[in-house]
Amino acid sequence: MSSNNDPVAIPMTERNPRDLPGMDTSDPDTLTGEAVLSFHNISYRETVQSGFPFCKKTEEKERLSNVNGIMKPGLNAIMGPEDGSRSWLLDVLAARKDPSGLSGDILINGKPRPANFKCTSGYVPQNDVVMRTVTVRENVEFSAALRLPMTVKRDERRRRINEVLELLHLDKVANVKPRSKELEKRTSIAMELVAEHPILFLDDPTTGLDLSTTTDVISVLRRMSMRGQTIIFSINQAQYSIFRFFDSLTLVASGKVLCHGPAQEALEYFTSTGYKYDSHNNPADFFLDIINGGFSAILDIEEEGHDADKYKELSERQHQVTEKLANMYTQSSLYRETRTELDPLLGEQKTERSSALEEITCVTPFWHQLRWNISHLFKNCLGFPDVTMIQAFIIAILSVIVGTIFRVLRNDCNEVQIRAGLLFFLTVFQTITSVTAGELFEIDRDRFLHEHTSGYYRVSPYFLGKLLAELVPRRLLPSIIFSVIVFSIAGVETDVKGFFAMFFTIMMLAYSASSLPLFIGAGEKAAAVSTVLVVIYFMLMLFISGLSLFYTNFLQGLSWIQYFNIPHYGFTALQHSAFLGQNFCPEHNTVEVSRCHNYVICTGEEYLIIQGIDLSSWGFWKNHVALACIMIIFLSITYVQLLALNKKRHF
Repeated sequence: MSSNNDPVAIPMTERNPRDLPGMDTSDPDTLTGEAVLSFHNISYRETVQSGFPFCKKTEEKERLSNVNGIMKPGLNAIMGPEDGSRSWLLDVLAARKDPSGLSGDILINGKPRPANFKCTSGYVPQNDVVMRTVTVRENVEFSAALRLPMTVKRDERRRRINEVLELLHLDKVANVKPRSKELEKRTSIAMELVAEHPILFLDDPTTGLDLSTTTDVISVLRRMSMRGQTIIFSINQAQYSIFRFFDSLTLVASGKVLCHGPAQEALEYFTSTGYKYDSHNNPADFFLDIINGGFSAILDIEEEGHDADKYKELSERQHQVTEKLANMYTQSSLYRETRTELDPLLGEQKTERSSALEEITCVTPFWHQLRWNISHLFKNCLGFPDVTMIQAFIIAILSVIVGTIFRVLRNDCNEVQIRAGLLFFLTVFQTITSVTAGELFEIDRDRFLHEHTSGYYRVSPYFLGKLLAELVPRRLLPSIIFSVIVFSIAGVETDVKGFFAMFFTIMMLAYSASSLPLFIGAGEKAAAVSTVLVVIYFMLMLFISGLSLFYTNFLQGLSWIQYFNIPHYGFTALQHSAFLGQNFCPEHNTVEVSRCHNYVICTGEEYLIIQGIDLSSWGFWKNHVALACIMIIFLSITYVQLLALNKKRHF
């Protein structure tokens, strides 16, 4: 990849964002043209809970304090030490934090941010959330398809995608899956650039990148800013080759602004206040050295050898330095110049203060979002061919072993018991393998929150797409492999109607059992709820269902358990379809059967009556109704949890 430091050398067709087709300039909630973001007296307090459940302590921590500034079209860098202040400021400006802790005003061109600001501005998180199982182009196409209005024609959308890929030097690796840190970062930026929002936020976009890639990324952002886009990003350290591109610099520490203004004036500001600058030093390193209290302070503490008090004393010195720098800035000419620009904007806004609540808006209809989610997620499901083949091979081997065992054990005396045991083992397999469904929503939680919050799609098309494109094939393939191989080897003979009835029951059991770990895995605190609890539930229910094979009256005293027993409904329906109408003592086997020592069950109806199973059609379908109700209830809870998850967490 090119490491050209000159942003002007990067080829791309010049185009003013305000002239983009498909952007409705008459819509007050649509940002078009150049955007100036200003923030006035911003403070942010976070409510933090600590301690054990039911006895947690709640306290408020001040993350930002009386922050003021203005971000114009260009490269606006937010720098500071590793105390989280720069990311807090960036996320608050990008509306990615809970607004309940915010005070002050954030304006766009002198007016309140629209309620759907998160959907009309770009945001690249520090931890990239691109889908690694599809190619770079497919990731960018997904973003373009859902974030560009339907009025943008396919050819225009394809042209934008190609331009963005070329801009980020991704055109030659467009068909490669982004599994390296470099490709992930470039793909994340490309997915935001293709939407061409007037404001783009990036949280530490150079983290984990080498110098060459970092220079390329900043050069691309510089080129975008030259087209009238407002680029706001946080960054920890910047080499001079990168720092010289900055138009605006905001230094923050401990939630306070220490310097804000044109980047090239920051050095003059600090030297004018008495700080000595070595001409061989990098300005960015010089600023961070000042904020951290100077290397000499750290060295003095280490030389004294008081290890116990070293970090406490260092923290106190840094706090004192931060307070000193913050007070010095509020009395500087830079601050007065900033106030001169901010006060007129705030004065205009007071006459039309907005009380609109934050909302998520999408530019595409439901069916369009569902179609693209199904396509995108199905590609994700197919993105692990090696894993799928290994799983299929393991299941096939297990099926051969199980089928062979039941084939060997089968004889005329215990045909009914062997078939019942085979159906129970099939129930166990479908139930236990359903536990892995809990990760379906959990592993994609960050990506879902980012994409939904950014206006890609509503919760419902993502939820349905996830079920149809991932859950269905993941449960369908192992069920088909296991059932067909086991039934064939074990010698289970049935007609076409009976086979499809059993297979339908198997799938209903699999999806109903999967719905339980699904709703647990979708919750905000899913990581704290171990899947061991799900396994314990299934093992207990399977144990109770298995006892019915040997103690037919066992469930009479515990009949209430069956209402909470998912495996029970599947096992009962399987027995109904497998035994009804079956004769296990044909005339030519009468002699062999007469030699059996124990009582032999000859008809399937006889066995079902002994088990207390209703022989009518309703006796079969009521189990499916119960499984369907359980599945609907758990999936509904899962959907509600996804809705609540988005309201609690802001990305």
